[in-house]
Amino acid sequence: MEIQQNISLKPYNTFGIDVKAKQFVTVNNVDDLKSILSNNKEKLLIIGGGSNLLFTKDFNGLVVNNQLKGIEVLSEDEEFIYLKVAAGEVWHDFVLHCVDSNYAGIENMSLIPGSVGAAPMQNIGAYGTEVKDVITEVEALALNDFSIKTFKNKVCEFGYRTSVFKTSHKNNYFITAVSFKLAKKAALNTSYGAIENELKVMGIDSPTIKDVSDAVISIRSSKLPDPKKIGNSGSFFKNPVVSEMLKNNIAKKYPNVPNYIQPNGEFKIAAGWLIEQCGWKGKVIGTYGVHKLQALVLVNYGGATGSEIFNLSEQIITSVKDKFEITLEREVNII
Repeated sequence: MEIQQNISLKPYNTFGIDVKAKQFVTVNNVDDLKSILSNNKEKLLIIGGGSNLLFTKDFNGLVVNNQLKGIEVLSEDEEFIYLKVAAGEVWHDFVLHCVDSNYAGIENMSLIPGSVGAAPMQNIGAYGTEVKDVITEVEALALNDFSIKTFKNKVCEFGYRTSVFKTSHKNNYFITAVSFKLAKKAALNTSYGAIENELKVMGIDSPTIKDVSDAVISIRSSKLPDPKKIGNSGSFFKNPVVSEMLKNNIAKKYPNVPNYIQPNGEFKIAAGWLIEQCGWKGKVIGTYGVHKLQALVLVNYGGATGSEIFNLSEQIITSVKDKFEITLEREVNII
């Protein structure tokens, strides 16, 4: 375990932004993690897959690359299996492991980039599912005294793309593991039209967990650029949730506005649609822009700076606000 100096972070963020870290270290176990952090005097940044970051400048501190690995069966019965998964596991690899084992509950979240540790922080979700619905608890290292604390699901205060780890406990904990409750008998969620349509294209009437996962992978692959080929972080903005009155006002002019009623009576509107209506879809500005197939995705075609992409996001936020009276929020963390 070696702390490296003046390391480029380009390989460690999916936007491919070439900035440097003053110090950089990869950790593979919790004991090493405690040792590093207890002796650290620098500003700290923890990264996993680097898929939810936009670096706008060099990082003048210590970057810890989370490579904690392992999937452990805690217990099981006829209906459910309980797994504890180390935070450095690649999320999609974990999904495929569960699909292959016929453990249901996260197949709709196939191909979401990032690590398992980031899943509860963001409360990731896709196609009508959220990870909060299968998490039982989150294990984390307290950065003040380096003790291990366990957060039960309710204490995590999960919300739309948020949790206590992004709000009141932001920068206070290093997530080390996440525990899941997954079903052995699948109750598949194919309610989103895109999945239903893809299954029809695949000629499948009675889908399995793997069929749903394959359908989601196919949909996402057709819309989202591969970060290995084009720098991006997936969805850059959250889908805004607005009042019924504002939704109705928009629908008067745009009857086909994609919207989804929420439990509290408000409506979620597709951010990608809003951005597209403002003329940004497919926009290319030098070496960066908005993806041609999905307006939610900002891209680095090669050589762009984080500041350029951030400024583009500012322009998009302003234009959506001016046109629809909706202020978009970034899903990506700006560093």
